[in-house]
Amino acid sequence: MRTLMAILLVLVGAAAIAAYFSAFIVRETEQALVLEFGKPVKEPIREPGLYFKLPVVQTVDKFDKRILDLDTSPQEVIALDQKRLVVDAFARFNISDPLKFYQAVRTEATARDRLGTFVDSAVRDTLASATFQDIVRDKREELMRKITEQVNGRAQNLGIEVVDVRIKRSDLPEANSAAIYSRMQTERQQEAAEFRAEGNASANRIRADADRQATVILAEANKQSELIRGEGDAQRNRIFAEAFGKDPDFFGFYRSMQAYEKGLGSGDTRLLLSPESEFFRYFNNPDGKSSGRTQTQ
Repeated sequence: MRTLMAILLVLVGAAAIAAYFSAFIVRETEQALVLEFGKPVKEPIREPGLYFKLPVVQTVDKFDKRILDLDTSPQEVIALDQKRLVVDAFARFNISDPLKFYQAVRTEATARDRLGTFVDSAVRDTLASATFQDIVRDKREELMRKITEQVNGRAQNLGIEVVDVRIKRSDLPEANSAAIYSRMQTERQQEAAEFRAEGNASANRIRADADRQATVILAEANKQSELIRGEGDAQRNRIFAEAFGKDPDFFGFYRSMQAYEKGLGSGDTRLLLSPESEFFRYFNNPDGKSSGRTQTQ
C-alpha cells in the first residue's frame, strides 16, 4: 500500500513538473512563437492567455507587440542643390509577422541594425532628390512619406511594419553654419548701413528744406519789418514836417534837446566848443537866437 502511494506521489509530482515546464503565458503586449529544435511548429500566437508546449523538446520565443522606436545616428546628406545637411531621423515600427521576423533576423537587436540601415539609405536617397528649401520647409511632409514608404517596402521582408519615419533635426554642418551666419550677419549689417544712409539722406533733405523755409520766412519777415519800419519812418517824418510847418521854433527847440541828449551823454567822444556856438544857443538865449562857429574833435 505504501509503495502504491509513493508511486502515485511520484507520478503526481512528475505530472506537476511536466505541466509547469509545458505551460507558458502570453501577455497583452506580447506575441509568441513555439519552436521545436529551433524550427517553428505552430502559427504565431497573437492573443494573450495560457498556452502549453512539449517540455524540453519545444521552446517559446516572445516578441513585443507594441510600436517600438528606433533612433538613428546623425548623417550628412547632400541635397539636390549641393548643400550639405546633417540629418537626424527616427522611426516607429512594430513586429507584424513573428514567423518571418524570426526567420529573417531572430532578435530585436539584429532587426534594429538592419532597419537602421534601411532608414539611413532611404533618407540619403530621398533627400538627395530634393532641394534644401524643400527639406526644411516646402516639401518636408511629402519627403517623410516617401521615406516611410521606401523603408516599409524593404522592412516587410523582415516581418516588420514601419509606422512612420521622421526627421528630428536637419541642420547645416558646423563649418557651413558659421559661414552662413557670418554671411547673414554681413548682409544684415549692409542692409542696416543702407537704411542708415537712406535715413541720413532723408534727414539732410528735410533739414535743408526746413532751412530753406526758415530762410524764406525770415526774409519775408525782414521784408515786412522793413516795410513797416519804412512806413513808420515816413509817417514820423510826415508828422515832424507837419509839426515843423506849424511851429518851426518849437521844432528847432525839440531837435536841439535831442542833440543835447545824444551829444552830452556818457561816452568817449570829446567836443571842444565855444560858448557862443550855435549848439549852445538855447543855453545862452531861451529863444535860441545866437550865432557862432563850432569846432569838433
